Amino acid sequence: MPQYPPLTLQIAGESLGVGHRKTFTVRNPATGEALAELPLADKADLDRALEAAQRGFQQWRRASAQQRAEVLEGAARLMVERREELAWVATQEQGKTLAEARVEVMMNVGLFRFYAGEVHRLYGRQLVRPTGFRSTVVHEPVGPVAAFAPWNFPLGNPGRKLGAPIAAGCSVILKAAEETPASALGVLQCLYDAGLPRDVAQAVFGEPAEVSSYLLASPVIRKLSFTGSTVVGKLLIKQAADDLKRTTMELGGHGPVLVFNDVDLDRVLDAVVPHKFRNAGQVCVAPTRFIVEDGIYDRFVAGFAERAKALKVGPGWEEGVQMGPMANARRPEAIEKLVADAVARGARLMAGGERIGNQGYFFAPTVLADTPLDAEIMNEEPFGPVALVNRYAGEEAMIAEANRLPFGLAAYAWTQDYQRHRRLAAELETGMLAINTTTIGGSDAPFGGVKWSGHGHEDGPEGLQACLVTKTIHEG
Repeated sequence: MPQYPPLTLQIAGESLGVGHRKTFTVRNPATGEALAELPLADKADLDRALEAAQRGFQQWRRASAQQRAEVLEGAARLMVERREELAWVATQEQGKTLAEARVEVMMNVGLFRFYAGEVHRLYGRQLVRPTGFRSTVVHEPVGPVAAFAPWNFPLGNPGRKLGAPIAAGCSVILKAAEETPASALGVLQCLYDAGLPRDVAQAVFGEPAEVSSYLLASPVIRKLSFTGSTVVGKLLIKQAADDLKRTTMELGGHGPVLVFNDVDLDRVLDAVVPHKFRNAGQVCVAPTRFIVEDGIYDRFVAGFAERAKALKVGPGWEEGVQMGPMANARRPEAIEKLVADAVARGARLMAGGERIGNQGYFFAPTVLADTPLDAEIMNEEPFGPVALVNRYAGEEAMIAEANRLPFGLAAYAWTQDYQRHRRLAAELETGMLAINTTTIGGSDAPFGGVKWSGHGHEDGPEGLQACLVTKTIHEG
């Protein structure tokens, strides 16, 4: 296994080690062993980062579109060259399989390349006015961005948080997850090595509530970008509101999957089971609530459980492993409690339901059938390797269940009825909908939710627009 890299803060052009600072122990979730000590920023560090972000913004907002594009293209090339190195780091500190980590690197590559092209399309417009009068609309970078990224996609989430602001001409203070710092630092290093001025993008780590409240209290920060839980997101929105900072919030989900009687059952199961358990189910758009029409319900449950039991679980770097451990010690404990509550209320445990081994944070792929709606897991995002399969009679009842919760990030549907495609597209309350596919995103497609799943978008032209403000200029 390649050596785990040293960990630092990246502030005002300097790489800052532990020194006098408090630290966080980063662990390998497959073994529980310590990988390194991560320095945590103090208030003096955060003040320096804010000062540098202000300087970086004044410099980068004046950079040409070509200069910004060259940095993004260069970083994409470097990520391709360093794909194995980046993937190994992500697997060591987050636990996902190497195959998934490699895909994550290439997600960043695609996004950076897309934004490298999109910077040349930040058009304004000229309005029709009488002779002697001129009105134009232009788009300008919003200003320094505070960006908070979680641990579940340790490469992809930092890439999203950095790519759009840099393309728009903003500066960024990135606070990635303390559990997965080296992945974020690896992505940032690719940008530095591609020519990004170091004041433009910085990385800090620390106690999340302290760092977020300190950065959001500063007038330097003009935008908040957050990916994480709905509970934390609501608190951050309130803090950002005090200074009317702009916000992009990608919050929790509880992905419904509507499966109708007219499908090819084996084809559906072969697609959804691996997708459910990728990254040990620690995916905000994971398919979770399987809403199955009653004509195929029994066969669907049996086939799902059979496939779940057959998945190979183990350290992400081992050959043939299909699901790695959960990312930290908190997750198996949380899943155990949710599963126990569901079973106590009458759910049928069809597969899994328990930890695997006594080393690392492994939890067996789990399938619950006939889970009552009052079970906690039916109302709270499990964020783990648990599939909930329930029986419903007909389209109306299935749509009602899909829309029952206040979340609306991603939804899935499987049916051969093309008129039903249109009805589902119109009636499902979700930011993203996949019909007869598990593909829910792309570098050119807006990514975001509705209701309690947040507002605003990342990726696509919309992700770039979220980092811009509009100015109208009238000249007489």
